[in-house]
Amino acid sequence: MNYEDRVAKRAKSIEISTIRYFFNMVKDVPGAISLTIGEPDFVTPRHIIDAAYESLLEGKTGYTVNAGLIELREEISKYLKRNYNVGYKPDGEILVTIGATEAIYIALNTLVEDGDEVLIPEPSFVAYDPCTKLAGGKSVFVPTYEEDNFVLKAETLEKYITDKSKVLVLPYPNNPTGAVLPYEEMVKLADIVKKYDLLVVTDEIYSELVYDGFKHVSFASLPNMWERTVLINGFSKSYAMTGWRLGYIAAPEYFVKHMTKIHQYDVTSASTQSQYAGLEAMKNGENDIKFMREKYDERRKFLYDSLIDMGFECFEPKGAFYIFPSIKKTGLTSAEFAKRLLYEAKVAVVPGSAFGEHGEGHVRMAYATSLDNLKEAVKRIEKFLRNFK
Repeated sequence: MNYEDRVAKRAKSIEISTIRYFFNMVKDVPGAISLTIGEPDFVTPRHIIDAAYESLLEGKTGYTVNAGLIELREEISKYLKRNYNVGYKPDGEILVTIGATEAIYIALNTLVEDGDEVLIPEPSFVAYDPCTKLAGGKSVFVPTYEEDNFVLKAETLEKYITDKSKVLVLPYPNNPTGAVLPYEEMVKLADIVKKYDLLVVTDEIYSELVYDGFKHVSFASLPNMWERTVLINGFSKSYAMTGWRLGYIAAPEYFVKHMTKIHQYDVTSASTQSQYAGLEAMKNGENDIKFMREKYDERRKFLYDSLIDMGFECFEPKGAFYIFPSIKKTGLTSAEFAKRLLYEAKVAVVPGSAFGEHGEGHVRMAYATSLDNLKEAVKRIEKFLRNFK
């Protein structure tokens, strides 16, 4: 018997992330510098680690309620109100999750039914399409363009809306491009959302990592958008807590009560120690964010200037910790460029095609590594480019 034939079609319909594929290739190339994975090179701040450790010593090793520690949900509520002027009740409108990735899965599996279309700006993070498929939905990829700084335009979005369109994913600041969504464009998108009665899932995991005076605005804060928006955020990027696997959903109770059921049967609750770490981060982590943001900004400027000096066509990212230069002048596909760069120059990047059809012709470089690593990577890339002159 061929047991492979008995695997569910939905499981077969999704693929392993190309990001992880290239990340795993690095271990086979001694001395390679990895600019692949979106993980801060900073260690989680000591006071956050200590809070988790103290919770263990105090015997807080059992389950929490499914929604998460009420103290943590209270701090998340205060944070969202203070920083983004959106109000959510700690009890009923906030759900603590296993990172933002579980939150994406939960949100789409709550909102999407068989045949529903999910509008996904492209290029974008790799999880939205598989989570849509696992929910029984259909992904509709809406292109964004470098000449628009990879901003989703309302007029473009409208062209892709059908009578089956139900959910719009808004992933800004954006992975992989580093694009941010200006307020005036957000208002135009809100008009489209209202006109076609769409629901919105906002992935705001990079909301604290914005530069050059840009101010992040949560879509839910716009008039009449709160009631139709599911806000996703987390601790991985802002507080260098990737391994703690801690995120959250903030949304109206009529969504969250159903999301909590999926969360309950999926994972029960987030790690108790991670939640105590997150509580400390929310209470006392503002200076940590500021310090890391300044370091990322220094690296961003260096890498952008270096790429421009080398002759790359590249828009200047204003958010997250990625840059997305065009490699079209080399005549290589993004996958060919990434493989050759790794094996010939020992620098690992992610091909733009990993983020969808409209990412082709670019590569993603993560500057969530030390400035020394970036300087060495630039030297290697510069030498590699001589092959194309």
